[in-house]
Amino acid sequence: MLIGAHVRDDDPLSAARERGADAVQFFLSDPQGWKKPQRHPQADEFAPAGVEVFIHSPYVLNVASLNNRIRIPSRKTVAQHAEGAAEVGAKGLVVHGGHVRKGEEPDEGIANWRKLFERQAEQGGFPVPLLIENTAGGENAMAREFDMLARLWDAVGEFGAGFCLDTCHAYAAGWDLDGVVDRVRAITGRIDLLHLNNSRDEFGSQRDRHANVVGGDGTIDPEQLAEVAKAAGAPVIVETPSDGQAADIEYLHGLA
Repeated sequence: MLIGAHVRDDDPLSAARERGADAVQFFLSDPQGWKKPQRHPQADEFAPAGVEVFIHSPYVLNVASLNNRIRIPSRKTVAQHAEGAAEVGAKGLVVHGGHVRKGEEPDEGIANWRKLFERQAEQGGFPVPLLIENTAGGENAMAREFDMLARLWDAVGEFGAGFCLDTCHAYAAGWDLDGVVDRVRAITGRIDLLHLNNSRDEFGSQRDRHANVVGGDGTIDPEQLAEVAKAAGAPVIVETPSDGQAADIEYLHGLA
């Protein structure tokens, strides 16, 4: 089981060593901005160090949006971050599923996701897999409900879209974690990355507040999270409070 953590972007390798991590996830630029990422100073060091890398795209992106001022820069920024992810040898770029606004047709948001892949396919495709992540809330979200996720996958699955399962998001969205891996795989056929996060809030809260897997204020039984990790059989990234990440990783290594 490959186990790592979301870490600061200035020195991911040191952060990995501090946590006993086999993998890291980080941002290539401001997660709340649209700035084009620059080549990371450690770009050539991850492979020799034996550390796998995943990149998370900025939170502001919304590929599904019907607002041109959001959707168009989102497409551009996804492409830029995919290029940046390839430069560091990343195994994938995580992108949130996004949403449309109240009163708008969700199928149009799904169509926008398909257009992203279609347009990129004309240029040879993305240099790294896009890993679409499920989200915790939003009535018109593309990846919050199973039925909507199925509609999205009908539109983008043929392009090789990957999937990132976040346990906190799933729990907050009201997904039963017992059997969640099988339910997701029945729709997507795959789980490429697991964000193994506990939740500070109760089941079905639609609140995205992460807690440490163990030893924190999480409301999910760590053993239940461990079962999800075993069933998924995918690389694990904990996006938990940094001061408890080493303990989270040690716990998961013990299971492996």
